[in-house]
Amino acid sequence: MNYDPVAPSYDRRYEVNQLEGVAALLRGLAAGAGGGAALEVGCGTGRWLAEVQSAASHVVGLDLSPGMLGRARQREAAPNVVCGEAAALPFPSASFDMLYCVNAIHHFARPQRFMAEARRVLRRGGRLAVVGMDPHERRDRWYIYDYFAGTLALDLKRFPSGAALAVWMAEAGFEDVDRRVAERIGGSLVGRAVLDDHFLRREGTSQLTLLSDEAYEEGLRRIRAALAEAEARGQSPAFPVDIALMAVTARAA
Repeated sequence: MNYDPVAPSYDRRYEVNQLEGVAALLRGLAAGAGGGAALEVGCGTGRWLAEVQSAASHVVGLDLSPGMLGRARQREAAPNVVCGEAAALPFPSASFDMLYCVNAIHHFARPQRFMAEARRVLRRGGRLAVVGMDPHERRDRWYIYDYFAGTLALDLKRFPSGAALAVWMAEAGFEDVDRRVAERIGGSLVGRAVLDDHFLRREGTSQLTLLSDEAYEEGLRRIRAALAEAEARGQSPAFPVDIALMAVTARAA
């Protein structure tokens, strides 16, 4: 997915939800890593770099999108960011005490190779954290999956499961692997409020950005039809949002 076109509007998602649970997790991991050097892979516009900067001695971000990195450099406390691939990290071995990625690993072309690279650039005892959705758990409810055909099937293909991440970490030389819920995004959008949802916009989430124009318009048509049918009965339908962001963490052996 090309993130350059969506970079200018990407941070609007954090106006909807700041994801304080994820922020607290990252700050805690940085403090547990002794406040040393931290690397974020898939840093995007720098939202999470800003959180870790307060708890780490040195923070670096890496992303493949020049557009997203341009937005990161515009932050008030501009972080040190570089353009590069997750499977070929342009850093010396044993140069970081913490490495993390948030809502990014499903975009990595070679996630297993990324795990090996993460172990290489981490010092012994360094902490690794991978945060993101895990649709394989089948416990999330999201109206995007209900109304836009193919989005769940695509996510099952591109998101690695928590179990797979744990195996890849162990194979790469990590231990003390732990899985937990970092954040639960819950609630429902009632009635026509759904039409104002940022995540219903084409650029609001990769699930919709990856759809064809026809598939996206068909999903919108289905939502409008559901609204019209319910309103004809004097009802306001609810569009569920109940998503867990899982964190898989480990320590470099």
